[in-house]
Amino acid sequence: MATWANLNLQDSASPLMEQLIFFHDHALLILVMITILVTYMMTSLLFNKYTNRYLLHGQTIEIIWTILPAITLLFIAFPSLRLLYLIDEINEPMITLKSIGHQWYWSYEYSDFTNLEFDSYMIPTNDLSDNGFRLLDVDNRVVLPMNSQIRILVTATDVIHSWAVPALGVKIDGTPGRLNQTNFLINRPGLYYGQCSEICGANHSFMPIVIESIPMNYFMKWITNNI
Repeated sequence: MATWANLNLQDSASPLMEQLIFFHDHALLILVMITILVTYMMTSLLFNKYTNRYLLHGQTIEIIWTILPAITLLFIAFPSLRLLYLIDEINEPMITLKSIGHQWYWSYEYSDFTNLEFDSYMIPTNDLSDNGFRLLDVDNRVVLPMNSQIRILVTATDVIHSWAVPALGVKIDGTPGRLNQTNFLINRPGLYYGQCSEICGANHSFMPIVIESIPMNYFMKWITNNI
C-alpha cells in the first residue's frame, strides 16, 4: 500500500497545483480510453475470420483515423496551454522572496524588508530530532504567509540549480547571471518540502527546501522578531 501511495502526486497546497492535478487526471483518462480502444481493435483483428483480399484502399476510414486523433489532441492541447499561461502569469505580489542557489545550500532574502536574509542548510542525520525528516529538514525554514500572492525570484552563484516544491506546483531554474521569477499562493498552513531538481554536483541531493506556511498575523510577528 505504501508503494502504491508513492506513485501519486502530493496533496496540493496551492491553486496552481490543484489545476496541475486536474490536468494530469484529464490527460490520463484520455490515454486510458485510447489504450482500451486500440487494444479492442487489435484483439478484434487478430481473432475474427473476416477477410477481403480485394480491399486496396479506403479513403473514408483514412480520413476518420486522421481527424479523430487530431480532435483528441485538441482536448489535451487547450487545457495544457491554459495551464501554461496561468503558471507564467505574475499577479500583484504581496511579498517577494529571493532564493539563491549555492553548492550546496540555499540562501534567502526577503526583498520587502531590510536586513532579513539567511542561509538554509540541510540538518545532518546525526543532529536530526526524533520527528525530523532525513535529508529534508533544514536549520532555517522559509516562513511565508498563507492566502497571499508570493513572488519568488530565483538565481544561482555557481551552477544551474532548480528550486522545486511539488505540493505548491513550483519548479523554477536558478541560473547564474539570470533572475527567473514565478508566483504562487499557499492556501493552507503547514510544512512543505522540496529539493533542488537540477543535478548540480556531488552534493546535489543535500540541499532541500522547507517552507512553513502560517497565518498573516503570525508572519508579521515573525518578521518583527527577525529584523
